[in-house]
Amino acid sequence: MARRERVVRMSVEQPLWRALTAYRVLTMVYADLLFVVTRDDFERPWVAAAFLAVLTVWTLASLPKVAGAARCTRRFLAVDLTVALVGILLTPVADAHAQLQDGPTLPSIWTAGAVLAYAIKGGWRWAGFASSLVAVANIVERGEPSRDTFHNVLLVWVASIAIGYVVEVARASERTLARALEIEATTRERERLARDIHDSVLQVLAMVQRRGTALGGEAAELGRMAGEQEVALRTLVAGGLVRPSHVCEDASQGAVVRLVDEPDGPEGTGGPDGTQGPGGTDEPGGAGSAGTGERDLRTLLAPHAGARVTFAEPGAPVWLPRRAAAELAAAVGAALDNVRRHAGPDARAWILVEDWVDEVVVTVRDDGPGIPEGRLAQAESEGRLGVAQSIRGRLRDLGGTAELVTVPGQGTEVELKVPRGKARR
Repeated sequence: MARRERVVRMSVEQPLWRALTAYRVLTMVYADLLFVVTRDDFERPWVAAAFLAVLTVWTLASLPKVAGAARCTRRFLAVDLTVALVGILLTPVADAHAQLQDGPTLPSIWTAGAVLAYAIKGGWRWAGFASSLVAVANIVERGEPSRDTFHNVLLVWVASIAIGYVVEVARASERTLARALEIEATTRERERLARDIHDSVLQVLAMVQRRGTALGGEAAELGRMAGEQEVALRTLVAGGLVRPSHVCEDASQGAVVRLVDEPDGPEGTGGPDGTQGPGGTDEPGGAGSAGTGERDLRTLLAPHAGARVTFAEPGAPVWLPRRAAAELAAAVGAALDNVRRHAGPDARAWILVEDWVDEVVVTVRDDGPGIPEGRLAQAESEGRLGVAQSIRGRLRDLGGTAELVTVPGQGTEVELKVPRGKARR
């Protein structure tokens, strides 16, 4: 079954809604306590008490509305701001001296919560609209603007617009990140499909081309058509992939090459899911750790052993998650297939498995002629995906690395490393 990438969407504004919920509750308690302490200063305390009772009930009842953007509707925002404005305008009714004393309004700093809800919901434009209404209400309540009134109005206005702007920027960043994750998931799926095509369709088409050419007659025409389809399919697959960079470094004893690609052989080493063939057989009854969903890597690599392939393992189970073990075995199978294809049928190969605490290392070495300089780059330009996808792509998906060391005339060595922590994830 094809592995599906899951794109996790984060909500950068959700913490703001939680903070707003706490702010509304705390400022409601503050407004109530402020009234209890200064009750004797009010000429009509029953007006203030009635409004604060409504404010308390409204704040507690509307907590679910400010738990997220989905529930915070425009109608709720309008009613919420209306409550704040009514509280501001009722202040001189409850206390006629409030205009002269320049003291706090009935809702006090609770009003800022109503404005902040606009900012988080709709951005800086909504915040500017709500804070402007609050500014007008404060000026009407005072009768004439004072220095303190102007200071408070300006503070709410600037803070709400700034928060609204930050929310808009955060939302744009969130959309960009989500899009990048979707592109990454799509690219990984495309690369996985490219590996599957390389391990099956392309190799079959290459074999049909060679056999048809050798047989001649109508089979030759069939082989020619298969060759054309192989080239077209390689071009299509290679054109849709994001090419990984490759590094080539000349050494005193040869060339150290980061895996990019090389010609692929006709015989497949794994099925579309990377679990079939000599290196990837994963029968239901195979050995494994049933309780953890892991499998002994040795059981997947042992079938490769033969007269010309030597298999060396640590003598104890090498546990890896089933998918990681299957992908690593398929990469080993692809490396051995390249040995048979390019080093010749008489070449010998060695497989060495090393089981470390934090990683598993599998080395595939041969005694062939090595890879000529520039051959990998040429294969990449031709759209051949043998190494780039069947080996390097598999290891990259597992969070591991694949390195190739080739010395002309002395063979080739492929080292595959899979970190245990990343493989389990």
